[in-house]
Amino acid sequence: MAGNVAVAGASVSSRLFAVLDCFEVGASALSLTDIANRSGLPLSTARRLVSDLVAWGGLVQHEDRRFRIGMRLWKIGSLASDQRVLREAALPYMHDLYEATQENIQLAVLDGLEALCVEKISGVRAVPTFTHLGGRLPLHATGVGKILLAFSPREVVAAVLAQGLAPMTCHTITEPGRLVSELAKVRQSRIAFSQEEMSLGAVSVASVIEGSNGAMRGAVSIVSRSAARLDRLEPAVRTAALGISRACI
Repeated sequence: MAGNVAVAGASVSSRLFAVLDCFEVGASALSLTDIANRSGLPLSTARRLVSDLVAWGGLVQHEDRRFRIGMRLWKIGSLASDQRVLREAALPYMHDLYEATQENIQLAVLDGLEALCVEKISGVRAVPTFTHLGGRLPLHATGVGKILLAFSPREVVAAVLAQGLAPMTCHTITEPGRLVSELAKVRQSRIAFSQEEMSLGAVSVASVIEGSNGAMRGAVSIVSRSAARLDRLEPAVRTAALGISRACI
């Protein structure tokens, strides 16, 4: 949710960004009142900015009078080269994983102090998950999150620990020392597990994707039911991550 930009001196651009920041997974269709409330802008200011964005093509208004992200912003977002290259490289391997397992396959990147899902493949027989394309996941409670955190700079780990490790389920790691110890193992093995730590009944195994310089590019994972043998899924995930890494070079 956007901060308070209703104070005197806030720039036009900061107010426009506040309007756009209102839209997220779970809040992709908003009324004018919703936008004003979420952005902290006066209703009259929100109306003017929304009108400008609609005229430009950044927002569209549907018959229910709610606003949604428009095609012009979608086209601009699709030009994000790093994520486009990663997705294009990953998709063939993700499809192979899905065909072999019929489970949820996720591709995630680091976004601030969260994991951002940039691609997902799932089927009707796969275990239900909270993950949505464009959605965010906690770094400490998911397989992809632990990979991203383990291979992040120390200051990122420190910031995650400082904000607290929220318990998503009764199995979530909430002790800083325990998480730090697990991240050390993840860096060594290049594999991370989440065992009902994000949602009960679901487990995941993830591996790191690297660029040509050895820097982390993202993480790929399989999310399955808790009865799954993760040791049997691990080799497939590891192989897919290596293939994606080579394709990104």
